[in-house]
Amino acid sequence: MPHIHEKIDFAVEVFIVHNGRVLLRMHDKMKVWLGPGGHIELDEDPVQAALRETREEVGLEIELVGVETIGVHSGNLLAPVGIHRHRITPTHEHVALIYFAKSKDDTVAPQKQSDRSDDCRWCTMEDLEKMDLLPETRQYAIAALKKLGSTM
Repeated sequence: MPHIHEKIDFAVEVFIVHNGRVLLRMHDKMKVWLGPGGHIELDEDPVQAALRETREEVGLEIELVGVETIGVHSGNLLAPVGIHRHRITPTHEHVALIYFAKSKDDTVAPQKQSDRSDDCRWCTMEDLEKMDLLPETRQYAIAALKKLGSTM
């Protein structure tokens, strides 16, 4: 999706766990391992973006895990497990909302050809220790496995 703003965009990243493994995807442009994710579009909230991006990039139907936000209005959302800001280019940044999820299936089948990545891996804790990962990717992947490792 094109950028919503020239200087900053909001994005989601999802760490999906199935049978004691967490799914990582080689980002096509950045060439680093990340959880599935992408930009939050103008007509959706972060939860909708997490579900959509996961379907598009890896073809999985997931259940996000977390705590619903507290509020007196309708439209409460699931709180992300993390949030961080990072530079994409010298003039553009992302604020990423991080979610954990579980999946009943481990068959990766991207819905959109443009999102196809031949390099998706279901990783065990031991795999994560051996991989060349960004520190925050390793931290979130390990935390997702610790929280959801024994679930489907």
